[in-house]
Amino acid sequence: MILMNEIPDRFWSLFRSINRSTYIEALLKINEEYEYSNYFLSREMCIQLLGEYFSRKKYVLWQDETEDDWDTLEPPATRVLNWLLRNGWLRKVDDYANMTVNIVIPDYAAVMIEAFARLTSDEEDETEVYIQNVYAILFSLKNDPRSSITLLNTALVNTKKLNKSLQDMLHNMDKFFGSLLEQKNYSSLLKEHLDRYVEEIVNKKYHILKTSDNFYLYKTDIKRWITSMRQDEEWTRHMCSRATGFFGRRPPGVTEAQVMEKLDQLERGFDDIEHRIANMDKEHTRYVRATVTRLNYLLNQEDNMKGLVIQLLNHLSEYGCTDQDVQAIGNEMNLSQLNILSEKSLYKKRRTKSDFKEQLRDEDVSEELSMEEVLNLNKVRNRYSKKEIEDFIEDRMENGIMEVDKDTARSDEEFEKLILAYDYSTRQKSRYTVENPEPEMIHNGRYSYPRFVFARRKK
Repeated sequence: MILMNEIPDRFWSLFRSINRSTYIEALLKINEEYEYSNYFLSREMCIQLLGEYFSRKKYVLWQDETEDDWDTLEPPATRVLNWLLRNGWLRKVDDYANMTVNIVIPDYAAVMIEAFARLTSDEEDETEVYIQNVYAILFSLKNDPRSSITLLNTALVNTKKLNKSLQDMLHNMDKFFGSLLEQKNYSSLLKEHLDRYVEEIVNKKYHILKTSDNFYLYKTDIKRWITSMRQDEEWTRHMCSRATGFFGRRPPGVTEAQVMEKLDQLERGFDDIEHRIANMDKEHTRYVRATVTRLNYLLNQEDNMKGLVIQLLNHLSEYGCTDQDVQAIGNEMNLSQLNILSEKSLYKKRRTKSDFKEQLRDEDVSEELSMEEVLNLNKVRNRYSKKEIEDFIEDRMENGIMEVDKDTARSDEEFEKLILAYDYSTRQKSRYTVENPEPEMIHNGRYSYPRFVFARRKK
């Protein structure tokens, strides 16, 4: 059934109406309640719903071209509901058994209301088609013996939807390039980049294509499955003969050629997805490069010679300077110098080529180091000597025992000595040892260290 043929002519008057924003909000409110209702919405319920909504909202309801003076005397909720009924956006259903009038949304109006909901919502649709959906459908199509041609059609439809969403995403990236030049300072450009481009494109869409919904994670399997199904004649015959609905109904006129054509369309769809993702990568790189260039210009426009020249040219074009102004500017600065036009010289004299053999130098022969010299080079040079570490431990010992507490390390020097003291106690020739192998931690402001207990090593 073609819904376009059911739309009445007066249906389109909403888009010409001066109150169209109010009518659209009323439709969205009724549709929201309509989704959660298990039965019809009565006329009284709709009027109450709109009345409560209008009481919380500031609005202006002008007299519409299709309304007369008597209509304007009605309460706002009743007036809006009557207008929507009169123009075909809503429809009345009389329930004579319950003596009520119910309100329903026609099928053609439901399509438009869904479009209004998407246009007025900032949130992404949670049921948006991802490559994972197509992957799961093809997996079931290949491995489930109960699958039919319906799954193949669903995979093809979802592939087209995914292609369309990627194409829309690619085309909508162009609007961000124009906004780059509209930003006049560094902070506004950075806000535009982070709040709009990063939020709308990178976080919500582009990031998903590179992480959880990465096309290349599923591409190889999908291509292999399509090739396998195309070459499997038995699978093709079964696909043509499997039932698609209740009571064993079979698809009318499904041939092997049609199945092959759908597989070819599916494969071409995945090739298009790959090309579109590659184009998105190019556009993303181009946008990031343009953003960085614009940021550098805004940061250096008053400190950089190139930025000052661009400011001067913008001033000349914006205010339409006369010949006298241009002459005055020319008297103050020479804009024809090459270092103004370009930071690079137009011509650089070539250096003469030198003989390669003449430039060779004799290799420096390094003397071999002895074993003792190699060991000395590998030694760790500590800031504190062995005697300083021992004095650190001895000064804090009582009866041959040093207990580490919160006052042990109050500075960087004491903290470093405590670490070196523990390292020294682990060596065989050390005079000290640590008695508790698994001490608790001490948190002393900036420092955290174990509660060691040092004791003199027994000979």
